[in-house]
Amino acid sequence: MASNRPAPEAPFVPSQRDSETFGYGEYRTDEGPWTEWNPTEDSLRPVRGRHRVAKQRGGLARSSTVLGVGVIAAVGAGGMASANTGKPPLSISMPDLPSVGSLLSDDDTPEATPTALSTVGTTSAETTETKQSVSDAGEVLRSRILAQAEQQQDQIESKAVAEAAAVAEKQADAAKKKAEEEAKAKADAAKKKAEEEAAKKAEAERLAELAKQYALPTSSYTITGTFGQAGSLWSSGYHTGLDFAAPTGTLIKAIHSGTITEAGWAGSYGYRTILTLDDGTELWFCHQSSISVSVGQKVSTGDVIGRVGATGNVTGAHLHLEVHPGGAATGIDPMSWLRSKGLNP
Repeated sequence: MASNRPAPEAPFVPSQRDSETFGYGEYRTDEGPWTEWNPTEDSLRPVRGRHRVAKQRGGLARSSTVLGVGVIAAVGAGGMASANTGKPPLSISMPDLPSVGSLLSDDDTPEATPTALSTVGTTSAETTETKQSVSDAGEVLRSRILAQAEQQQDQIESKAVAEAAAVAEKQADAAKKKAEEEAKAKADAAKKKAEEEAAKKAEAERLAELAKQYALPTSSYTITGTFGQAGSLWSSGYHTGLDFAAPTGTLIKAIHSGTITEAGWAGSYGYRTILTLDDGTELWFCHQSSISVSVGQKVSTGDVIGRVGATGNVTGAHLHLEVHPGGAATGIDPMSWLRSKGLNP
């Protein structure tokens, strides 16, 4: 700050005393004369605890303290921007600030003013550039995040499409396999049915041929007893043959060609004739009223071998027929055997 200007000259001459100077009505020797006193910078000391504030010039405050705070804030903002954007910190030049003593000095030095004003402009430009850098970095980060999100969405959609295609392919394979299995099952069923029909036809043809070789033992009959019936009428406790009820004297014929191995009385069977076939099967004709063949005689299908009667253990006239494969003591169901030969009693 500028030094104090010299005080103006005294408006009086000491030799010219004015009795009314202090209002006492007379001159007093203890009140003068005085010498001229010109206060200077060295002779004046500031009042303790009070400091003059720097003057304002051009409408701007020359307080270096406020300017220093602004610069520090700008530097802090630049550091934060560098930390947020991940870029290296910007280099900001710091102006030469006046010392604390000059801030508190009574001297009105105007030299610091141009430096402080130019520093304000530089700091403002650098702060604007820092903000622009932060904005650009934020936009780049935003674009990167959006691109990454879009890429992830594309990957998710691609994965979903691939999974859907895999599921569709798996379903198609399963449907194809099922269709093939169904087609194969239908083909097997058709083949099996055709084979069964062919076998049935062949069996019918075979039975037709056998029917020409086999014949029923009698005619004008009624089936009155079947194989396996239980009852007290039979000594074994069950029926061992097949009964053809017919009037006494009805002709009995040879079922198939063979040899007469027995002909005569057989106790509870009455008169019985046994015809042995070429395969060793024995046919028993029981309860006859008469026998028309003899032992060792060869007979053919349809030859008369006797007549229906009621001899032996009976309740009425009928032919009792038994079948003994291989000459076994226990017989089998004559009904099934006759049907196997193409006959239907």
